[in-house]
Amino acid sequence: MRLLVLGGTWFVGHAIVTAAIDAGWEVTTFNRGTSDPHLEAVRTIRGDRTCPRDIAGLAAAGPWGAVVDTSGYVPSNTLSVARTLAPTAGRYVFMSTVSVYRDWPVKPLSERAQVLYCPPDSGPDYGTDTEDGPTRYGYQKAGCEAAAVAAFGVDRTTILRPGVVLGPREYVGRLPWWLRRVAAGGEVLAPGSPDRTIQPVDVRDLAAFTLHTITEQLSGPFNVCAPVDGATFGDMLTECAHVTRSDPSFTWVPNDALLRYGVRQWSELPLWRTFDGVWRVDTSAAQAAGLRCRPLAETVRDTWRWMMESGEVSAHDRAAEIGISREKEGQVLDAWRRSGERTG
Repeated sequence: MRLLVLGGTWFVGHAIVTAAIDAGWEVTTFNRGTSDPHLEAVRTIRGDRTCPRDIAGLAAAGPWGAVVDTSGYVPSNTLSVARTLAPTAGRYVFMSTVSVYRDWPVKPLSERAQVLYCPPDSGPDYGTDTEDGPTRYGYQKAGCEAAAVAAFGVDRTTILRPGVVLGPREYVGRLPWWLRRVAAGGEVLAPGSPDRTIQPVDVRDLAAFTLHTITEQLSGPFNVCAPVDGATFGDMLTECAHVTRSDPSFTWVPNDALLRYGVRQWSELPLWRTFDGVWRVDTSAAQAAGLRCRPLAETVRDTWRWMMESGEVSAHDRAAEIGISREKEGQVLDAWRRSGERTG
């Protein structure tokens, strides 16, 4: 299989490239060369996806059995790129997100849920950000999905909609933050309930499923998350303590109290969000099609190993938003103790 990956140097793209190399595929990546994946088995074509001449040159370097687009964020650009590659590629796999759903994260959803409307030729300003609702990012990704289908057709297009993706090389830093905080020990502010189930997917399982959709020529949209009602938040933090060989004391503070104390959801306490739908994404279609998810404990273990062996932490701009300060954490814990409340 001759595979073209648009991107391929960061988190998800790197995992897809690595999995394809391990499978014996012939892999080419297309990117600007601003980061180095250190993958010698890959053919790299340098260029900018916003430059028509670069994309025309990329098409001339084909044909490709499939294209995996991990770097499409603006619908009009995705439409232009996909249209140029359509005559020389067999299939287009677009890496999207559950943020394309109108009701995420408020309500549970499946692939049948309503997707945000965004024209396939929209520019980067289409859509709006709303508090705890649709975001411009979600609108733009929905438009990119429409662009991929417009260029390749329904039968030659695969749309993958992951939720939270964790694992080695994670650049946003959600799981790395929890690992560092738990490793530091002491009293750790834990959000909500230890029994709250969560659905992060390991990046390597997302990559394996991506390749599976290509070999099996699977079309249409797939939610790519771990199964509903699998691992819990408590499981994740317990495993963080195990792999870091630390002995923290977890104090679980209920959602309503955390909100009263002004703790920001999703960022100050990573992976914590109160809405019912955030961890209620139906993935039965992907599982029936071949998605296999490893235990969350393995993801935690391997992420910690990567952090220790590589010295890499979070390198993305979004990483600056992640994590509560130790000062504020202490203030919240003190306020919780003074309240005299109990978690039950």
